[in-house]
Amino acid sequence: MGNELIPFFNQYETLVEAADSIFKRIREEHSDCVTCKIECSDCCHALFDLSLIEALYLNHHFNRTFNGHEKDTLLEAANLADRAVYRIKRRAQQTLNKGAAETDVLTQVAEKRVRCPLLDNANLCRLYAFRPITCRLYGIPTSIQGAGYTCGRSGFIKGRAYPTVNLDAIHRKLFELSTALINELRSRHLKMADMLFPVSMALLTVFDKDYLGLSPIGDEGGREKGGNNDPAQSG
Repeated sequence: MGNELIPFFNQYETLVEAADSIFKRIREEHSDCVTCKIECSDCCHALFDLSLIEALYLNHHFNRTFNGHEKDTLLEAANLADRAVYRIKRRAQQTLNKGAAETDVLTQVAEKRVRCPLLDNANLCRLYAFRPITCRLYGIPTSIQGAGYTCGRSGFIKGRAYPTVNLDAIHRKLFELSTALINELRSRHLKMADMLFPVSMALLTVFDKDYLGLSPIGDEGGREKGGNNDPAQSG
């Protein structure tokens, strides 16, 4: 993929700047509570997914930044992390299928830890400048579907009122941007904007024209008729 993604990346970076601004403001207002510092990698072990636009953006800068042996080593780490995430999600789905409450299962999943493949041996992010929005907001109070969350290492006290970032609103904007991108590209994978990617999968995926549904079925480089041509429907 080439320049057709740049306008959407620019819009995404506007959201990134807004997230950074929010984090900075809350950190200044509650400096005693926000304990984020260099080499603190608690957020780098948390499980979360990326929207399509975020996955494309991270993948783009990953491929621009790394090559050769270093890239191969990172992809190997991404593969191991992705397998660990898959096992956690599979067990969570099995628990749901047995009748467990969704909120309980989500809480259990949130407690699982998987090391991000972009975290180096010094506990620093190898793509810090291009890290996802979730990483940028970790450490300050957030809410998802009305439930509040914050880093366990922070100084925010449970029960007190603090400025809180509504992640649902951010996720809606990311979904809208992903949908606009798919529509602009005229992808035949109409549900691709619904897809969510762990960081590991975002690094491993080859987002070529075939994957994004831009190559006509049966063309050279495209998938043959009769196959599963919509990655949003694949496992």
